[in-house]
Amino acid sequence: MDDPLIRDPHGGMPRLLAIMRALRDPEHGCPWDVEQTFATIAPYTIEEAYEVADAIEREAWDELRGELGDLLFQSVFHAQIASERGLFDFDDVANAIADKMLARHPHVFGSESNAKSAEQQVQDWEAVKAAERAKTAETGVLGGVAKGLPALTRAVKLQNRAARVGFDWPATDEVIDKVVEEAQELREATDPAHRAEEFGDLLFVVANLARHLQIDPEEALRAANAKFERRFGFIEAGLEARGKRPEDSDLAEMDALWNAAKVAEKSAPDEKTD
Repeated sequence: MDDPLIRDPHGGMPRLLAIMRALRDPEHGCPWDVEQTFATIAPYTIEEAYEVADAIEREAWDELRGELGDLLFQSVFHAQIASERGLFDFDDVANAIADKMLARHPHVFGSESNAKSAEQQVQDWEAVKAAERAKTAETGVLGGVAKGLPALTRAVKLQNRAARVGFDWPATDEVIDKVVEEAQELREATDPAHRAEEFGDLLFVVANLARHLQIDPEEALRAANAKFERRFGFIEAGLEARGKRPEDSDLAEMDALWNAAKVAEKSAPDEKTD
Protein backbone atom coordinates (compact mmCIF):
# COMPACT_ATOMS: atom_id res chain seq x y z
CA MET A 1 0.00 0.00 0.00
CA ASP A 2 1.43 3.38 -1.01
CA ASP A 3 -1.12 5.58 0.80
CA PRO A 4 1.01 8.30 2.42
CA LEU A 5 -1.47 8.56 5.29
CA ILE A 6 -0.54 5.04 6.41
CA ARG A 7 3.10 6.14 6.80
CA ASP A 8 2.25 9.39 8.59
CA PRO A 9 3.30 9.01 12.28
CA HIS A 10 0.92 11.83 13.19
CA GLY A 11 -2.01 10.57 11.14
CA GLY A 12 -4.14 9.80 14.18
CA MET A 13 -7.52 8.18 13.77
CA PRO A 14 -7.70 8.56 9.95
CA ARG A 15 -4.37 6.72 9.71
CA LEU A 16 -5.63 3.83 11.84
CA LEU A 17 -8.79 3.53 9.76
CA ALA A 18 -6.71 3.52 6.57
CA ILE A 19 -4.49 0.77 7.96
CA MET A 20 -7.55 -1.29 8.83
CA ARG A 21 -8.96 -0.90 5.31
CA ALA A 22 -5.60 -1.99 3.89
CA LEU A 23 -5.44 -5.04 6.13
CA ARG A 24 -8.92 -6.10 5.00
CA ASP A 25 -8.30 -5.46 1.31
CA PRO A 26 -9.35 -8.70 -0.44
CA GLU A 27 -6.52 -8.54 -2.98
CA HIS A 28 -3.58 -6.96 -1.18
CA GLY A 29 -4.49 -7.29 2.50
CA CYS A 30 -3.44 -9.75 5.20
CA PRO A 31 -5.04 -13.18 4.63
CA TRP A 32 -5.70 -13.62 8.35
CA ASP A 33 -7.38 -10.24 8.74
CA VAL A 34 -9.45 -10.77 5.61
CA GLU A 35 -10.81 -14.06 6.94
CA GLN A 36 -12.03 -12.65 10.25
CA THR A 37 -15.69 -12.07 11.14
CA PHE A 38 -17.53 -10.40 14.03
CA ALA A 39 -17.68 -13.77 15.81
CA THR A 40 -14.00 -14.66 15.39
CA ILE A 41 -12.84 -11.22 16.54
CA ALA A 42 -15.16 -11.00 19.57
CA PRO A 43 -12.95 -13.13 21.88
CA TYR A 44 -9.98 -10.87 21.14
CA THR A 45 -12.11 -7.82 21.95
CA ILE A 46 -12.93 -9.25 25.37
CA GLU A 47 -9.29 -10.19 25.96
CA GLU A 48 -8.08 -6.69 25.09
CA ALA A 49 -10.60 -5.13 27.49
CA TYR A 50 -9.23 -7.30 30.28
CA GLU A 51 -5.67 -6.31 29.41
CA VAL A 52 -6.67 -2.66 29.76
CA ALA A 53 -8.16 -3.43 33.18
CA ASP A 54 -5.02 -5.36 34.14
CA ALA A 55 -2.71 -2.47 33.22
CA ILE A 56 -4.86 -0.09 35.28
CA GLU A 57 -4.92 -2.44 38.26
CA ARG A 58 -1.13 -2.72 38.15
CA GLU A 59 -0.83 1.05 37.58
CA ALA A 60 1.32 0.20 34.57
CA TRP A 61 0.77 3.56 32.92
CA ASP A 62 3.49 3.01 30.33
CA GLU A 63 1.61 -0.08 29.15
CA LEU A 64 -1.85 1.47 29.32
CA ARG A 65 -1.44 3.55 26.16
CA GLY A 66 -0.65 0.47 24.12
CA GLU A 67 -3.44 -1.57 25.70
CA LEU A 68 -5.97 1.17 24.98
CA GLY A 69 -4.72 1.21 21.41
CA ASP A 70 -5.23 -2.55 21.15
CA LEU A 71 -8.79 -2.14 22.41
CA LEU A 72 -9.45 0.74 20.03
CA PHE A 73 -8.20 -1.41 17.17
CA GLN A 74 -10.85 -3.98 18.04
CA SER A 75 -13.57 -1.34 17.60
CA VAL A 76 -12.01 -0.29 14.32
CA PHE A 77 -11.89 -3.92 13.17
CA HIS A 78 -15.58 -4.51 13.93
CA ALA A 79 -16.54 -1.22 12.30
CA GLN A 80 -14.61 -2.12 9.13
CA ILE A 81 -16.38 -5.47 8.85
CA ALA A 82 -19.70 -3.68 9.34
CA SER A 83 -18.80 -1.12 6.69
CA GLU A 84 -18.00 -3.87 4.18
CA ARG A 85 -21.43 -5.36 4.84
CA GLY A 86 -23.18 -2.03 4.44
CA LEU A 87 -24.31 -1.96 8.07
CA PHE A 88 -22.49 1.10 9.46
CA ASP A 89 -19.01 2.62 9.58
CA PHE A 90 -16.71 3.97 12.25
CA ASP A 91 -18.15 7.49 12.04
CA ASP A 92 -21.58 6.00 12.75
CA VAL A 93 -20.13 4.28 15.82
CA ALA A 94 -18.55 7.50 17.08
CA ASN A 95 -21.69 9.54 16.41
CA ALA A 96 -23.90 6.97 18.11
CA ILE A 97 -21.94 7.07 21.36
CA ALA A 98 -21.71 10.87 21.19
CA ASP A 99 -25.51 11.13 20.79
CA LYS A 100 -25.97 8.70 23.68
CA MET A 101 -23.72 10.73 25.97
CA LEU A 102 -25.63 13.91 25.15
CA ALA A 103 -28.96 12.24 25.86
CA ARG A 104 -27.77 10.68 29.11
CA HIS A 105 -26.20 13.87 30.48
CA PRO A 106 -28.93 16.52 30.30
CA HIS A 107 -27.41 18.07 33.44
CA VAL A 108 -24.23 18.78 31.45
CA PHE A 109 -25.42 19.32 27.86
CA GLY A 110 -29.06 20.28 28.46
CA SER A 111 -31.16 22.53 30.61
CA GLU A 112 -31.21 20.39 33.75
CA SER A 113 -29.28 21.53 36.80
CA ASN A 114 -26.07 19.66 37.57
CA ALA A 115 -26.44 20.41 41.27
CA LYS A 116 -27.04 16.75 42.06
CA SER A 117 -25.30 14.12 44.09
CA ALA A 118 -23.44 11.33 42.30
CA GLU A 119 -26.09 8.91 43.62
CA GLN A 120 -28.91 10.97 42.09
CA GLN A 121 -27.08 11.13 38.79
CA VAL A 122 -26.77 7.33 38.79
CA GLN A 123 -30.52 7.06 39.39
CA ASP A 124 -31.21 9.49 36.56
CA TRP A 125 -28.84 7.51 34.30
CA GLU A 126 -30.75 4.32 35.02
CA ALA A 127 -34.04 6.07 34.31
CA VAL A 128 -32.76 7.25 30.93
CA LYS A 129 -31.51 3.76 30.07
CA ALA A 130 -34.87 2.28 31.05
CA ALA A 131 -36.60 4.74 28.71
CA GLU A 132 -34.20 3.75 25.94
CA ARG A 133 -34.96 0.07 26.49
CA ALA A 134 -38.68 0.80 26.40
CA LYS A 135 -38.27 2.05 22.81
CA THR A 136 -36.84 -1.31 21.76
CA ALA A 137 -37.87 -4.91 22.18
CA GLU A 138 -36.05 -4.93 25.52
CA THR A 139 -39.19 -4.19 27.55
CA GLY A 140 -38.60 -6.71 30.35
CA VAL A 141 -36.86 -5.73 33.56
CA LEU A 142 -33.88 -7.95 32.68
CA GLY A 143 -33.77 -7.04 28.99
CA GLY A 144 -30.54 -5.84 27.46
CA VAL A 145 -28.07 -7.29 29.97
CA ALA A 146 -25.37 -8.49 27.61
CA LYS A 147 -24.93 -12.25 27.52
CA GLY A 148 -21.25 -11.92 26.67
CA LEU A 149 -20.36 -10.36 30.03
CA PRO A 150 -18.32 -12.36 32.52
CA ALA A 151 -20.82 -14.57 34.35
CA LEU A 152 -20.30 -13.03 37.80
CA THR A 153 -20.62 -9.51 36.44
CA ARG A 154 -23.77 -10.43 34.52
CA ALA A 155 -25.24 -12.05 37.63
CA VAL A 156 -24.79 -8.82 39.58
CA LYS A 157 -26.33 -6.76 36.78
CA LEU A 158 -29.35 -9.08 36.59
CA GLN A 159 -29.76 -8.91 40.36
CA ASN A 160 -29.48 -5.12 40.34
CA ARG A 161 -32.24 -4.93 37.75
CA ALA A 162 -34.49 -7.21 39.80
CA ALA A 163 -33.72 -5.31 42.99
CA ARG A 164 -34.90 -2.04 41.43
CA VAL A 165 -38.42 -3.47 41.25
CA GLY A 166 -38.29 -4.90 44.78
CA PHE A 167 -37.16 -8.48 44.08
CA ASP A 168 -34.32 -8.65 46.58
CA TRP A 169 -33.46 -9.77 50.10
CA PRO A 170 -33.77 -6.82 52.49
CA ALA A 171 -30.82 -7.85 54.67
CA THR A 172 -27.33 -9.20 54.00
CA ASP A 173 -27.76 -11.88 56.68
CA GLU A 174 -30.57 -13.41 54.63
CA VAL A 175 -28.25 -13.69 51.65
CA ILE A 176 -25.60 -15.36 53.80
CA ASP A 177 -28.25 -17.84 55.01
CA LYS A 178 -29.04 -18.56 51.36
CA VAL A 179 -25.35 -19.17 50.63
CA VAL A 180 -25.29 -21.76 53.43
CA GLU A 181 -28.48 -23.34 52.09
CA GLU A 182 -27.11 -23.57 48.54
CA ALA A 183 -23.82 -25.03 49.81
CA GLN A 184 -25.76 -27.74 51.62
CA GLU A 185 -27.80 -28.48 48.49
CA LEU A 186 -24.53 -28.83 46.57
CA ARG A 187 -23.24 -31.22 49.24
CA GLU A 188 -26.36 -33.36 48.83
CA ALA A 189 -26.34 -33.39 45.01
CA THR A 190 -25.54 -36.83 43.61
CA ASP A 191 -25.35 -36.87 39.81
CA PRO A 192 -23.01 -34.61 37.76
CA ALA A 193 -25.79 -32.57 36.15
CA HIS A 194 -27.41 -31.85 39.51
CA ARG A 195 -24.04 -30.88 41.01
CA ALA A 196 -23.39 -28.47 38.15
CA GLU A 197 -26.81 -26.89 38.62
CA GLU A 198 -26.38 -26.49 42.38
CA PHE A 199 -22.86 -25.14 41.92
CA GLY A 200 -24.26 -22.51 39.54
CA ASP A 201 -26.93 -21.60 42.10
CA LEU A 202 -24.23 -21.22 44.75
CA LEU A 203 -22.14 -18.93 42.55
CA PHE A 204 -25.22 -16.85 41.72
CA VAL A 205 -26.02 -16.33 45.40
CA VAL A 206 -22.38 -15.53 46.18
CA ALA A 207 -22.55 -12.85 43.48
CA ASN A 208 -25.66 -11.51 45.18
CA LEU A 209 -23.83 -11.45 48.50
CA ALA A 210 -21.04 -9.46 46.87
CA ARG A 211 -23.65 -7.00 45.61
CA HIS A 212 -25.14 -6.58 49.09
CA LEU A 213 -21.66 -6.03 50.50
CA GLN A 214 -20.90 -3.54 47.69
CA ILE A 215 -18.01 -5.71 46.52
CA ASP A 216 -17.17 -6.23 42.85
CA PRO A 217 -17.01 -10.06 42.66
CA GLU A 218 -14.74 -10.01 39.60
CA GLU A 219 -12.31 -7.69 41.33
CA ALA A 220 -12.44 -9.73 44.52
CA LEU A 221 -11.74 -12.95 42.63
CA ARG A 222 -8.87 -11.32 40.73
CA ALA A 223 -7.38 -10.29 44.08
CA ALA A 224 -7.81 -13.84 45.38
CA ASN A 225 -6.12 -15.19 42.24
CA ALA A 226 -3.21 -12.80 42.75
CA LYS A 227 -2.92 -13.85 46.40
CA PHE A 228 -2.91 -17.51 45.41
CA GLU A 229 -0.18 -16.88 42.80
CA ARG A 230 1.87 -14.94 45.33
CA ARG A 231 1.61 -17.59 48.04
CA PHE A 232 2.21 -20.49 45.67
CA GLY A 233 5.31 -18.65 44.48
CA PHE A 234 6.43 -18.61 48.12
CA ILE A 235 5.92 -22.39 48.22
CA GLU A 236 8.00 -22.87 45.07
CA ALA A 237 10.77 -20.64 46.42
CA GLY A 238 10.77 -22.51 49.72
CA LEU A 239 10.99 -25.86 47.99
CA GLU A 240 13.72 -24.64 45.67
CA ALA A 241 15.77 -23.62 48.71
CA ARG A 242 15.47 -27.25 49.81
CA GLY A 243 16.53 -28.51 46.40
CA LYS A 244 13.02 -29.67 45.54
CA ARG A 245 10.20 -28.96 43.12
CA PRO A 246 6.44 -29.06 43.87
CA GLU A 247 6.11 -32.45 42.20
CA ASP A 248 8.82 -33.76 44.56
CA SER A 249 6.90 -32.55 47.61
CA ASP A 250 3.64 -33.55 49.27
CA LEU A 251 0.55 -31.71 50.50
CA ALA A 252 1.69 -31.55 54.13
CA GLU A 253 5.00 -29.87 53.23
CA MET A 254 3.40 -27.46 50.78
CA ASP A 255 0.61 -26.62 53.22
CA ALA A 256 3.20 -25.76 55.88
CA LEU A 257 4.92 -23.43 53.43
CA TRP A 258 1.54 -21.91 52.53
CA ASN A 259 0.92 -21.13 56.19
CA ALA A 260 4.43 -19.66 56.42
CA ALA A 261 3.57 -17.43 53.46
CA LYS A 262 0.47 -16.18 55.30
CA VAL A 263 2.53 -15.40 58.38
CA ALA A 264 5.13 -13.59 56.28
CA GLU A 265 2.46 -11.50 54.59
CA LYS A 266 0.81 -10.52 57.86
CA SER A 267 4.13 -9.39 59.29
CA ALA A 268 5.02 -7.37 56.17
CA PRO A 269 4.20 -3.62 56.37
CA ASP A 270 1.30 -2.30 54.26
CA GLU A 271 0.46 -5.78 53.00
CA LYS A 272 -3.21 -6.59 52.57
CA THR A 273 -4.01 -10.08 53.80
CA ASP A 274 -7.04 -12.12 54.72
